[in-house]
Amino acid sequence: MQYFSQIRGIKETEEGTDLMLHIPGEKVQGKIIKYRNDNTINAELRIDDNRIITVEQRKKIFATIKDIAMFTGDHPEDMRAFLLYDYCITTGELPFSLSNCSISKARDYITFIIDFILKHDIPLSDAALKRTDDIDRYLWGCIKYKKCCICGKSGETHHWDAIGAGRDRRTIDDRDNRKVQLCREHHQIAHAIGRDTFEEKYHVYGVLYEEE
Repeated sequence: MQYFSQIRGIKETEEGTDLMLHIPGEKVQGKIIKYRNDNTINAELRIDDNRIITVEQRKKIFATIKDIAMFTGDHPEDMRAFLLYDYCITTGELPFSLSNCSISKARDYITFIIDFILKHDIPLSDAALKRTDDIDRYLWGCIKYKKCCICGKSGETHHWDAIGAGRDRRTIDDRDNRKVQLCREHHQIAHAIGRDTFEEKYHVYGVLYEEE
């Protein structure tokens, strides 16, 4: 469930920050109280920074949509309408304009269409790493869809945090180890030049991965 809300009060304590939220025009107590666990209801908070989409973000969006349309054979305007509709259906967000939406909304939308190209194996005219607006989410998506985060080819998981000699990779619980998805070529380069040099050269790094 997603609701537009307003923060009416903020109070910081030693344990964290308490917020008083107001959801205009909605009666949601009955809908959300069933999710209460030990008098706590877990929720995700996203703050709209009210800044307007940047020119660079708009360039990334339209360039990526153009590449998708070239791959599928659709008209770019039709693809733009489809992706916006798909984004709203998937996220529950209301339709918005790419001319005046917020920076945070544009960031989320870019992440959505980058996930789309990873999922459907759609090539781009530029590296996806340069198109993303959220590097952490992009690196996570590359692991999920098994795509090299540098070149977009089929990838294999590289453990950014070394597991250690003598430990069985097939049985070890590596959820707390950072990972990155690399094709065979870039995987070999990572081992050859070392983690720090690889990060400096390609501007990628390991992230914690767990399925949504």
